[in-house]
Amino acid sequence: MKESQIVNRDVSWLSFNARVLQEAKDPLNPLFERIKFLAIYSSNLGEYFAVRVSQHRNLLRLGKKEKKEFHLETMDVLDQMLDIVTEQQKEVSRIFDEEIVPDLQKEGIRLLRRLDLNEEQKTFVEDYFHQYMLPYVQPVLLVKDMVRPFLNNAELYLVVDMKEKIKVEKSKPKSQYGIVKIPSDHLGRFIQLPSKKNLHDVIIIDDVVRHSISWLFPGYDIIDTYSIKLTRDAELYIDDEFSGDLISKIKNSLIKRNIGPASRLVYDRDMPKKLLKYLQSVLEIEDLDLIPEGRYHNNFDFFKFPNFGMEHLKLKPLEPLEYSPLEHSEDIFETMKEKDHLVMFPFHKYESVVRLFETAAEDPTVTHIKIIQYRVAQNSRIMNALMKASESGKNVSAFIEVKARFDEEANLSWGEKLEKAGVKVHYSFPGLKVHSKSTLIRRIENDEGVLYSYLSTGNFNEDTARIYSDFGMFTASKEICQEVSRLFSVLETVRLPNRAFKHLLVGQFNLKNSLIEFVQNEIEEAEKGNKAEIFIKVNSLQDQEMIDLLYKASEAGVKVRIIVRGICCLIPGEKGFSENIEAISIVDRYLEHARVFIFHHKGEPKMYFSSADWMTRNLNYRIETAIPIYDPSMFKIIHDIMELQWSDNVKARKIDGKGTNMYIRRENDIRIQSQVETYYYFKRLEEEYQHSLEVEQNE
Repeated sequence: MKESQIVNRDVSWLSFNARVLQEAKDPLNPLFERIKFLAIYSSNLGEYFAVRVSQHRNLLRLGKKEKKEFHLETMDVLDQMLDIVTEQQKEVSRIFDEEIVPDLQKEGIRLLRRLDLNEEQKTFVEDYFHQYMLPYVQPVLLVKDMVRPFLNNAELYLVVDMKEKIKVEKSKPKSQYGIVKIPSDHLGRFIQLPSKKNLHDVIIIDDVVRHSISWLFPGYDIIDTYSIKLTRDAELYIDDEFSGDLISKIKNSLIKRNIGPASRLVYDRDMPKKLLKYLQSVLEIEDLDLIPEGRYHNNFDFFKFPNFGMEHLKLKPLEPLEYSPLEHSEDIFETMKEKDHLVMFPFHKYESVVRLFETAAEDPTVTHIKIIQYRVAQNSRIMNALMKASESGKNVSAFIEVKARFDEEANLSWGEKLEKAGVKVHYSFPGLKVHSKSTLIRRIENDEGVLYSYLSTGNFNEDTARIYSDFGMFTASKEICQEVSRLFSVLETVRLPNRAFKHLLVGQFNLKNSLIEFVQNEIEEAEKGNKAEIFIKVNSLQDQEMIDLLYKASEAGVKVRIIVRGICCLIPGEKGFSENIEAISIVDRYLEHARVFIFHHKGEPKMYFSSADWMTRNLNYRIETAIPIYDPSMFKIIHDIMELQWSDNVKARKIDGKGTNMYIRRENDIRIQSQVETYYYFKRLEEEYQHSLEVEQNE
């Protein structure tokens, strides 16, 4: 594969975050939704610097020999990444200052700075500062080579430029710098001020500190203040995962996460160069670590921007639908035995999944419950059900992936709680992540053990199920459930299965090889002149082997359609290697998280939904699952949803190798916003189901 035929993964990710930023300025979005997308953009970027940029900076520390051996051109890539971020940050400032703030004012919401305050508001701010903020601001005078303050990860500070007050005539005032903490972590970011009728005046806590700064440095004249934020390297760097106690290593590494080396210093771009250089010296920051932004940082705080009850400035909620066949079933297990059931969140309520676990916990015929835990809700009814089941004498086991980034601590905590309740807890494999979303339940029926399973593209998480778009399947299929049982046997015994997987595609066993085989089959059919098609939906497409194979498929005449949310290293629509490939990306109110693979397969299509992206890490270094869809009605639903997404002309963007992210909006065509259309698609199915029940009752 030529270098010109691949997009760097980290550059491609920035293109995805640019799509998030597009939503912050899309006039089709209500005002508070645009503010929310600014917060999402900022949150994404913080993690990006904490993980990806940190990794590039560490690669720079390698010697020339190692860089050559691994074909690393990290400096060029890092420069490109930082240039893109700098331009995006200019756009963030423009959107906020020129669009968000004026539109808030039109609604009677005024974001005031300290110079805008009236006398009543000044008194309020000063009282607020002394009553609530004074214990937290922690003023420090900077003394080069002597005082090096430690800045907490991702927290806000003001750098103060000041001069000593003149005490002796004709003496020259001495320059001095200081740092003050902005205590948004304790008090929130937005403070509502006394306001006139029909107005809502708000001040950002940064400006409260600015207003009060002279009280903190009484011997100095304040010249100006500039906000900064430091992001620290959040990678755990567990060097030896193959020996020793992995759990202890992770616990020890978590303690160090918030004191890791700096990976980014965000600063107000109006800061004088002299002050910036001084700050770099004091904090030991390199030029590569510098990211200029506007007056305010940590825009993810806008998740908590007050809405003043103005519901018209939000999207009209799509209330999750009941999945009546399971939620209102007298016996959920009998209903699962009758047929497989498909749900899609957040269009459906998550209650059907929760009910499965809570029913299993109380059912005296259930003997075993097994689950894979990757990311779990803070207050999880599912975890509570597992503990209740164990305490009642059932055999409950949980595989906990403690290497789930930023959820390591929560997963360790849940593991301890489960163990205390008697659950058999199995922890991460060294050098390998378990990313499958599977559970297995065993019941005694007519003196025999009967297996039931729930399989999904998303985690067992009641919180994210409200905002992540995922498929889930309830099944009592013997073939599927037996293979799920085989999967859990691998996780619990760390041994190869006695029999191969024939239905499930499982990472480390048959997942990648099967996908390669399916693509090659389409290539062979195209070369024979037969119809050949591939239609996939993934979060990320990065694996070079799969990309190269898709290019070969395109050259052979296979029609390839790709729906990709985030990273796309493949370049579609280019003559000579990808002209038969089209790719789109959808960013909307819900996070697209489901993965679906469809192959034409000589007119007898193969369809899978999966936990796996087409990334090297997923296909080579994780245990993932792809679940075959055999039921015709379920096949039709998933295929219909895929076609709805492909037809989206409101929130879909065309993916190319240049990162243009052009919306697909066709004039004189009916508007199709796939997430909204999907909701009403499932609403019609629920209405049809209710109608069929009424007909049965009347017969």
